[in-house]
Amino acid sequence: MTVLGVARFKATCLEVLERVARTGEQITITKRGKPIARVVPSIAGGNRHPQSTLRGTVEITGDIVEPATSAGTWEVLRVAESVRTRRRKS
Repeated sequence: MTVLGVARFKATCLEVLERVARTGEQITITKRGKPIARVVPSIAGGNRHPQSTLRGTVEITGDIVEPATSAGTWEVLRVAESVRTRRRKS
């Protein structure tokens, strides 16, 4: 494992990050000789989309387009209809 001082890491940060991504090597960052951080490769690696980690974990069991309940159970629709009815009577 490579060890870098914080000043050197600051000066070459992008290069260090690219190296870690390319080689998978872990790098320890030190300040006055004491470790303060560690740069490690990302676990996700090549996934362009975080959702791709969920592939295969979802099961569709019914119609995904229709509402889960009938429109009659939606209170907002009943309220809207009663408002429309009152306006027509006025």
